[in-house]
Amino acid sequence: MGATLVVQPLDLVKTRMQIQGEGGAAREYKNTFDAFTGILRKEGATGLYKGIGAGLLRQATYTTTRLGVYTALNETYRQSQGKAPGLLASMGMGMIAGATGAFVGTPAEVSLIRMTADGRLPLAERRNYTSVVNALSRIAKEEGILMLWRGCIPTMGRAMVVNMAQLASYSQAKQYLLASGKFSEGIQMHFVASMISGLITTAASMPVDIAKTRIQNMKVVDGKPEYKGAIDVLIKVIRNEGFFALWKGFTPYYARLGPHTVLTFILLEQMNSAFNRYVMGGTGGSSGI
Repeated sequence: MGATLVVQPLDLVKTRMQIQGEGGAAREYKNTFDAFTGILRKEGATGLYKGIGAGLLRQATYTTTRLGVYTALNETYRQSQGKAPGLLASMGMGMIAGATGAFVGTPAEVSLIRMTADGRLPLAERRNYTSVVNALSRIAKEEGILMLWRGCIPTMGRAMVVNMAQLASYSQAKQYLLASGKFSEGIQMHFVASMISGLITTAASMPVDIAKTRIQNMKVVDGKPEYKGAIDVLIKVIRNEGFFALWKGFTPYYARLGPHTVLTFILLEQMNSAFNRYVMGGTGGSSGI
């Protein structure tokens, strides 16, 4: 949640860029800078923090679950095998943790996507949610409670890819950096490992992130949804906007995911170290990831 407070404007820009071009509409923004300044000019500084409540709720549900599940699986593996997990084991645990966290966090994710996208719609078409609680209650009442899990499958698919890449690469980067003898457990090593993790995760997860974003933001017109599923989104994006449109918004996505990954892991490591030292009476230590 601390990391999200810092990167929310970049997350909003990323979402706006991913949904532009839908339905053959003209591109609204030329690039990341144009999107950022355009939103700032039209909606003000507070416009960059639209959906912050939903963003914080998403982290409180999704990230709490995924990091907790991954840490528990990691510690269980170490105790049963007597050694740190290898790459394949880390990837498998990351996928399980990601899918579990995504299912728990999808309602907040749907609210976040809609709230951050609302400002680009014409006034008559805006949903005008006043808060994340209002968004959740209105979606459940107006569209049915199951609509809170719209896009759950692509969201879980994205989370499996993200966590397989992010958590596994972070674990492996830490092991490599420690083994190199040039780094010791501390903020510097956590920073380098998380930057490596952020770059790998961005490249791997953007196509499924675009599919998830467009499905969660789509409207049903005359009983017919814009997209049939994640594969349909990817096919239509490639056909209408080109193959590299799957990485549309790469700069704000990495600018958001890189610092978010760094801040998340550094805060996690520091809080775990403080907990181990002051609550458990130990000498500090890492997060167990």
